[in-house]
Amino acid sequence: MASGKITHSYAHCWRTKTPLIYRATPQWFISMDKQGLLGKAKEAIKAVSWHPEWGQARIEGMLDGSPDWCISRQRTWGVPIALFVHRQSGEIHADTPNLIEKVARLVEVSGIDAWYDLDPADLLGAEADQYQKVTDTLDVWFDSGVTHASVIDAREELQYPADLYLEGSDQHRGWFQSSLKTAIAIKGKAPYKAVLTHGFTVDKDGRKMSKSIGNVVSPQKVINELGADVLRLWVASADFSAEMTVSDEILNRAADSYRRVRNTARYFLSNIDGFEPQQHAVAHDDLLALDRWAVDCAAQLQDEIIECYTQYQFHLVYQKLHNFCVRDMGGFYLDIIKDRIYTCAEDSLPRRSAQTALYHIAEAFVRWIAPILSFTAHEIWDFIPGDRSDSVFIAEWYPLQRLGADEAITQKDWAAILQAKEAINKVIEEQRSQGVIKGSLGADIEVSAGRELHASLAKLGDELRFVTITSKAILMPLPSSDAAENALLDGLQVVVRHSAASKCVRCWHFIDDVGSHEQHPEVCGRCVSNISGEGEGRAYA
Repeated sequence: MASGKITHSYAHCWRTKTPLIYRATPQWFISMDKQGLLGKAKEAIKAVSWHPEWGQARIEGMLDGSPDWCISRQRTWGVPIALFVHRQSGEIHADTPNLIEKVARLVEVSGIDAWYDLDPADLLGAEADQYQKVTDTLDVWFDSGVTHASVIDAREELQYPADLYLEGSDQHRGWFQSSLKTAIAIKGKAPYKAVLTHGFTVDKDGRKMSKSIGNVVSPQKVINELGADVLRLWVASADFSAEMTVSDEILNRAADSYRRVRNTARYFLSNIDGFEPQQHAVAHDDLLALDRWAVDCAAQLQDEIIECYTQYQFHLVYQKLHNFCVRDMGGFYLDIIKDRIYTCAEDSLPRRSAQTALYHIAEAFVRWIAPILSFTAHEIWDFIPGDRSDSVFIAEWYPLQRLGADEAITQKDWAAILQAKEAINKVIEEQRSQGVIKGSLGADIEVSAGRELHASLAKLGDELRFVTITSKAILMPLPSSDAAENALLDGLQVVVRHSAASKCVRCWHFIDDVGSHEQHPEVCGRCVSNISGEGEGRAYA
């Protein structure tokens, strides 16, 4: 005889990490074939919208892999399978439907223990000795799988089928499947119009969150340190179709993005303070060209955001929203209109035009962020001028007007202008870092552009300097002078020089006519007009 030790793999409980003991026990099954339940379920799957699309193949595979549905468990807790089984034949009682109804009424009064405390003789009378009370419990997925009946059908304000079922990717095996099977059996159709599956949260090393490992990021801790909307923004920014990585670094990046969105909203609100839409709003056709472009830009984005929300592509909503704040607004529009808002006469067309555009964009903007940054949207809503009697959460999408086909400066022109401004900014920044100028308003620039770009920039006329935020901007066709700096854009070259003119203490532009008015020796003629005259005229920017 000989003895020895071997090491082998044995099934353990995933929660307690202890070995499992297997035992053979009788179970209760629902046949998927006898009444055609499997075929009907697979057919119903085709009419459901699955997000992501691979969810359909996954649940179809799960159904194919379970020809019969085991619904019983041997636990000391849970919803009982309220059946009486004949001790000799193993058949359930012939009056089972009525008996289940009687048990249900007892449970309504006394809770689940009413079944376990029940004496069979109270229901079966003389037959009690022939039958055995079942002590098995229902699979918990069966419990949650009938919520379409116990919740949706039980409440008048809800409708069947539900718009969306939302859970993790493991629920194709669980809740999604049990809900489908019970709904097909009861009503003959799926309980949901759409199903969204999300991945699990993992740490920076790709490990799932686990208390035993100690890598869990507490949502409450994030909320306390960064705020609830930063946590919500991180969730929205992650592609939920795969595993979602979270760490302090990632959350801090989300906080930076949140500040960008919040500061953009603060700019909107601070510059429409005192603006009364009914009294001060400018008709769309009377808006300056740049303001009409900004509203059109928001309108295009709104169409894209609505489509993304419809498809539950929240990470694309985040990306588009962030790009709008950083590039379209912060890097272009808001920077340009500062001069108009701060220096033009209070009730002048140039200033009211900019305020009108900001008001319309703010109305749309707060609705875009409401599903994601709910607390911030609620806060913003009360500060936007106009009627705020309703909540932002029941407000419909805000109507925005698009650019007309007969615009002097088209969408294509504005796209070229925006790209040119970005390139010009790089050259100006290089000159500023080298000490040639202190800021863009201290610069006079010469812009040499190719034919198509020249045509677009030329439409701005003298207002090109407002778009480039310089004191003087001269536009010329290529080729340019030998001293030109390449602005990293095909068909565009820029020369930057320090302005030789005097600086206006009010608008900070360097202009030759500073001091030409005796009463305002340190102010330019444009500002004098805005202070005490008719005010300057603007057509484009």
